Amino acid sequence: MQNKQIVSTLFDDGDGVLVDLDTKRYYQLNETAMMVWNGLEKGHTVAEIASAITSAFDVSHDHAIDSVEKILQKFQSFKLTDQNSSQ
Repeated sequence: MQNKQIVSTLFDDGDGVLVDLDTKRYYQLNETAMMVWNGLEKGHTVAEIASAITSAFDVSHDHAIDSVEKILQKFQSFKLTDQNSSQ
């Protein structure tokens, strides 16, 4: 689950920005990280987000799962999400 004080903006090229309204910090995300963020916003599981990544990029499902989990860890380390986001 995302922190409710985070606002996201998606750019035309697939990259995006997250802004933490509490801390006034912003985070620039690449296309893959934005796919993860958007998946979280839609309530998707790690497996569902990984499937979207394998559809968009030429990567294995295992690689996509690993990427999603690493991105979720980054989100959690910056307090952009809570610990339940990786379910």
